[in-house]
Amino acid sequence: MFTGIVQTQATVISANHRDGVLRLGVSVGTEYLTHLNIGASIAINGCCLTVAAYELNPHDVVGQVYFDVIDETLKLTNLSELSRGAQVNYERSVTFGTELGGHIVSGHIHCTAQAQHVVNEEDNCKIYLRVPSQWLKFILYKGFICVNGASLTVGEIDEHGFWLHLIPETLNITNIGRVRNGDFVNIEVDQQTYTIVNTVENYLRKQNRLSDLN
Repeated sequence: MFTGIVQTQATVISANHRDGVLRLGVSVGTEYLTHLNIGASIAINGCCLTVAAYELNPHDVVGQVYFDVIDETLKLTNLSELSRGAQVNYERSVTFGTELGGHIVSGHIHCTAQAQHVVNEEDNCKIYLRVPSQWLKFILYKGFICVNGASLTVGEIDEHGFWLHLIPETLNITNIGRVRNGDFVNIEVDQQTYTIVNTVENYLRKQNRLSDLN
């Protein structure tokens, strides 16, 4: 489980595909690797990945972490597009006592959205994201959304997607400020909204079936 508060950006040092699996390696400051164990969960661009290996030298300022990303994850996320030198958002899983500054995030990506309008202004940025139609019903104005692992607030919505309004802190800490027209970002809808919408729809379908029987 994660909070959607990106801790830092990591640099991709390797992205090797073999037999439908991507061995992804990233370099990150050693302070973000403390007490790390094989099997730990780390969100990379919002996608919960399991640590397969790591290299940590106490005398270095950066360490390396490696993940195995399976084909199903590559289909649903933008991780398949990563190459050496790319910057990815990085968040360790929550621990007891962690401040919940964003919202509860599972790290299970629902879809990707394509940036279609990027408007850079003096001290902020606006991005319009086009979302697959089946996911729009879970995205509400002023509701929570997780974009590349960052907990953000949904802006204006239309029948095709929604706007993000990004403050300087978000632009500095995350890689969202590097998004350009045509790029794809990972989307995780708010889990509470997802549950409520599906529950209501299932109830209405059940009521309609009962009505048809009568």
